[in-house]
Amino acid sequence: MLLASAQLLLGLILLLGGGHYLVRGATRIALLTRVSTAVVGLTVVAMGTSLPELAVSMGAAARGSTDLAYGNIVGSTIFNIGMILGVSALISPMVVKHQTFRLEYPFMFIVAGVVLLLCRDSMIDRLEGTFLVIALILFTIFVVHLAQREIDVDEALALDQEVQKAAHTRNGVGRAWGVNVLLVAVGIGALIGGADQVVAGAVKIAIIWGVDERMIGLTIVAMGTSLPELATSAVAAKQREHEIALSNVIGSNLFNLLGVLGATAAVFPVPINEAAKSIDNWVMLGFCGAMFPLMWFGRRVGRWQGLVLLAGFAVYLGYLVLAR
Repeated sequence: MLLASAQLLLGLILLLGGGHYLVRGATRIALLTRVSTAVVGLTVVAMGTSLPELAVSMGAAARGSTDLAYGNIVGSTIFNIGMILGVSALISPMVVKHQTFRLEYPFMFIVAGVVLLLCRDSMIDRLEGTFLVIALILFTIFVVHLAQREIDVDEALALDQEVQKAAHTRNGVGRAWGVNVLLVAVGIGALIGGADQVVAGAVKIAIIWGVDERMIGLTIVAMGTSLPELATSAVAAKQREHEIALSNVIGSNLFNLLGVLGATAAVFPVPINEAAKSIDNWVMLGFCGAMFPLMWFGRRVGRWQGLVLLAGFAVYLGYLVLAR
C-alpha cells in the first residue's frame, strides 16, 4: 500500500511538470506554424496527452482484458468533460470560439453517437476500428487545412509580432523550433511517465480493494490515464490559453473514440458487454450532449457551467459505487 501511494505521488508531480512544459512548447509551435492554438490543442496536445489511454487500452486488449480496455476509453471521455472541463472552467472561464462550436464540438458528438451504434452488435471489429482511425486522420488534415486557409492579412501580421515576442526567434527560427519541440517532447514524456506511475499505483490499490475490470477501467484507470489532460488543461486555463484548454478536451475525446478505440479494435477486436451498451455508452453520449447548452449560453464555459459538469460527474461516480 505504501509503494502504491508513492507511485501515485510521483506520478502527480510528473504530470504537473509535464503539463506546464507541453503547454509552453505547443503554444509557441502554434505561433511558428501560423496555426491557431485551438488547432494545436486539437492535434499535438490532445494526441500527446492521450497516449497513456492508447498504451493502456492496447495492452489490456492484448492480455484479453477487453472490459478494462473499453472502460478506459469510455471513462476517459466522461472524465474529460465532467472533471477536466469543469475544473478548467472554475480556474478561468473560457470563451468558445466560433469554429469550436460550429465544427469541432458537433463532430465529437457525432463520433460518440457512431460509437454507440457500432456497439449494438456487441463487437467492434477490425474493419470498424480501421474506419475510426481513417476518420481521425481525415478530420485532423481538414482542421489544419481550414485553420491555415482562414488566417487573413491582419492575423498574419499579428502572428509575426507574437512570434517575435513569445517564440524567441531573435536567435533564429531554427533555434526556436528546436527549443519548443524539445519542450513538447519533455512535456509529453513526463506526462506519459507520470500517468504510468499513477495507473500502476491506483491499480494495485484497486486490486487490494477487490474491484472488477469494468469498474477499474471506468474509474481508476480512466481517471489515471486522463490526468495528463487534466494537468494540461488546468495549466492552460491558469495561463489563460483558453483555446488549448477547451480544444484539448474535445481533441482528447476525438482521439479516444477514433484513435484509441480504432487502433485497439483494428489490432484486437473489442467485444462490448451488456453493461457498457445499456449504461456506459449512454452516459458518455449524455455528457457529450450536455456540452451544447453549456457552451451555447453566452458562447462561454463559465464557473457555474463548470460546477454543473463537476456535479454531474460526482453523481455518475456515486451511481457507479452504488451499482457495485
